[in-house]
Amino acid sequence: MKPRDIKAVLEDHDIHPSKALGQNFLSDENIARWIVDQLEITPNDCVVEVGPGTGALTEHVVPRCRKLILIERDSRLAAYQRERWRDEPHVEVFQADAAVWDPRGLFAEGPVCFLGNLPYSAGGVILQNFLSRPSPISRAVIMLQKEVIDRIMAQPGDDGYGLLSLRIQKNWVPRYLKTIPPEAFHPKPTIDSAVISLHPRPSNWAIPYDDSLLDELMRRAFAQRRKQLKKQMPASPPWADVANQLTLSPTVRPEELSLEQWIRLAAAYDPNPLAAIPQQATELLDIVDPNNQVVGQATRQAIHDANLMHRAVHLFVRNKRGDVLLQKRSPWKDRNPSTWDSSAAGHVNAGESSIDAAIRELQEELAIKSVSPRHIGSLPPTDANGMEHVDLYLVDYSGKCRYPAAEIEAIQWFSPQLIDTWVSRRPQDFAGSFLACWCVCRQTIPSF
Repeated sequence: MKPRDIKAVLEDHDIHPSKALGQNFLSDENIARWIVDQLEITPNDCVVEVGPGTGALTEHVVPRCRKLILIERDSRLAAYQRERWRDEPHVEVFQADAAVWDPRGLFAEGPVCFLGNLPYSAGGVILQNFLSRPSPISRAVIMLQKEVIDRIMAQPGDDGYGLLSLRIQKNWVPRYLKTIPPEAFHPKPTIDSAVISLHPRPSNWAIPYDDSLLDELMRRAFAQRRKQLKKQMPASPPWADVANQLTLSPTVRPEELSLEQWIRLAAAYDPNPLAAIPQQATELLDIVDPNNQVVGQATRQAIHDANLMHRAVHLFVRNKRGDVLLQKRSPWKDRNPSTWDSSAAGHVNAGESSIDAAIRELQEELAIKSVSPRHIGSLPPTDANGMEHVDLYLVDYSGKCRYPAAEIEAIQWFSPQLIDTWVSRRPQDFAGSFLACWCVCRQTIPSF
């Protein structure tokens, strides 16, 4: 769109650019086309554009993607976008604040690209909403005020290095692309903008760590960033022991730690006894026959290596809203790494009952105690589920969960209807045994 086109849209809809909404509209057509090119959109992609405004970027995205989701806070511009793309059925427009818009539905739309000329006042919060773990986004190109981009790119020792830098960099690799001058916008801002691309880090790029715990420690530390780190950390284990273990100065401050050091710090304070153990190859399991009768015992690794029949439990945890908790398996798992799975699952140990195994797995994987799992079905052993006789349980629970980082990368609540859609569109996102378990669950409890 040329500057005159943008001005015409604003005049036709009686829109006066709002500083409160960060409305500085990109008016350089060449820059707009170049920005969209950096996203490398394919015909199979779903693209989410935040803050499309008058559509300078949008018009270059529409012909390239399978689906386009536009999220516009200004109701007048949202109405304009609906009218403009009314003949394009693959374009959906939401009049909403992108800082609180629910991105969970995007998991069923993968692969998903994120694009945005983000408002200066809310850019960081919007990125936190869409890019925090677990994120449905596979790559992103964003434009923000250069000062904020510099903070995202900052390294230890830089003035802008802090919570925003670490929150983005722990999950994404940012690459600086270009500085955009004020003259490329209407109205002209008083500062430069900048464009960066973001690509996800490999899930196993660092040691296993609890993402929620890491964020909690960072927020606590950077709330008073000039104070020594030892004054912001938990009482146990003692700071002196942690600093010695990580070879840190006892008087180190938050902004002096690298991302890798922060991750090691979170691992040191993780109280979960299984935090660094993705699976226990030597655990003893019962070998069973097709009738689920015990015929022997062997270690987990031996049973898996020989593809022998054994027992397992899967649990679905449901909250008061009717949402179901799913876990994303860690990249360190030897089977189905980085796929989505039941709320909790595991083997039945030798001599252990199914219900006892279910209660134990809930506590080990999600720190859920004092609940009564309800048996809702069973599945026979197949190649798809690793030759496991599976007992399936339902648990009603709405409290907090903590999980071992080496076993679980992330957890998230989803509506059953969304899971149905996701399974239908992208079965490859799920562990092999999950699909059969979910089918039994939906057949048993259709009122979900």
